[in-house]
This record gives sequence, structure tokens and C-alpha cells, in this order.
Amino acid sequence: MTQQERHEAIVELVKHQGYASIEQLARDFDVTPQTIRRDLNQLAEEGLVKRVHGGAGLESSTVNTAYQTRKTLNLDAKRRIAEMLAAQIPDSSSLFINIGTSNEFIAEALCQHTGLEVITNNLNVAAILQHKTDFNVIVAGGQVRSRDGGIIGEATIDFINQFKVDYGIIGISGIDGDGSLLEFDYQEVRVAQAILRNSRQVFLAADHSKFHRNAVVRQGNLSQINAFFTDRQPPDELCRLMREHDVALYVADPLISVDAEAIAAEVG
Repeated sequence: MTQQERHEAIVELVKHQGYASIEQLARDFDVTPQTIRRDLNQLAEEGLVKRVHGGAGLESSTVNTAYQTRKTLNLDAKRRIAEMLAAQIPDSSSLFINIGTSNEFIAEALCQHTGLEVITNNLNVAAILQHKTDFNVIVAGGQVRSRDGGIIGEATIDFINQFKVDYGIIGISGIDGDGSLLEFDYQEVRVAQAILRNSRQVFLAADHSKFHRNAVVRQGNLSQINAFFTDRQPPDELCRLMREHDVALYVADPLISVDAEAIAAEVG
């Protein structure tokens, strides 16, 4: 069993039991307690389990990880995903970018583009793009969440409904086995649903830690998007769902740097 396979099995076991001790995991996987401690620390850093004394339990399905913590999780994966997604956005396109740390990395990657029109409900995205003099950056009105600079509420939804853009770029807190896209804040979900309705194509960016992660509010389904950008091959049931609904899958290889021109030539 590879380390990645063991990690996936540990996560499934913790989900099934609600808690697993280091002793149990060491016995079940026939490795040392030190190996399990390293596994659990890494899984906790990725937000897949909650590290507790003597073992691991489930992350909360009702409260998201703090924004400053999320900004530091899976940095390399998020950067690779961002570069890969940005390579699929033509210059002089119009797009929505919603709330999320992955989307902030995407905004940074888009700074290499020209002539974009960006509508966002993310103050951090607006701050990243504001120095691009050839971009037209439009910030949605509404209630500002102090914890992460996200803008939500009825005014935000009304504002987004005024537009029809080429690309909607969204993030997500969790993806269930049936393809459900899950979030923690129902107001954020309603804004994201407006973005889904008003985008000609929808791109989802999510690193592997979001696979099977629990969150309480259903935003939509993987079948509703046009392309999914991630850093590891998704579980079989999600791949099957994407094939059935013609959802393009892009997996960022950690050993290969993203060449925007090569990717554009391949898909063009």
C-alpha cells in the first residue's frame, strides 16, 4: 500500500468511526505509531481530519477552517491549479471570480493576461487585480465578511444577475461522493449559485483535500460545471460522474510546470 492509499484509507476509516486512535491505525495498517503520527499530522494540515490527543477525528461539517489557516494549506497544489486554470482563460474575456483562497491564487495567475473584465465578490481578488491597468475590475455590492473579505447577501445576488459572462470561476469547501458541491455558509452558496446561472462556462478549482470533505450546505453538483481543476486524480465515483456529464478534468502534475502556450495549443 502506498502512502497516498494509506492516507485515503485512514480518512475513510475516521469518517466511518468518527474517531480512530494511533494504536488502532498502526495495527490496522501494519506500520509504526511514528508513521501514523506523521500521516495524521499531514492529513490534519490538509484539512482532511482533525488531530486530537491520541488519534484523529472528523472536521466539523458546520464550521469552516479559519481563513488564515486555509491560506497556508496546500500552497503548492493551489498554485499549480491556479496556473493550469489561468491557461484556459483567453485574453479579453469576461469572468466572475468568487470567494475562496484558491480563487485568490487564480487571480494572481491571471495577472499575466491582458484585457480581462472581472466581476468579483472577493475583496482580496479585487486587491490583487487592481494594479492591472488594462483590466476592468468590478466589485459586487453587499455585506462584507470581515473574516475573509467575501461579499454576500441579496444585494450581491441582484448585482451578479445583471451580467452574463464568459467564465465563472468558483471554489468549494467539499465535494461529496455523489458529486454534491458543499459549503458552510448558505449566503455564500446563494451568491455562487447566481454565478453558476450567469456564466457561459463554469470552472471549479479545488485541491484534493476537498474530496469527501463534509460541509452542511449544498451549492450544486459537479455535473453542473464545465471543467474541474485539481491536483490529484479524483475518486472513481467522481470521475464516473464527470464522464457521464462531459465535465473536463484537469489534474496538475506536481512534477511538470504549466506551459500556458502548450496547453492552449493542445486544446485549441
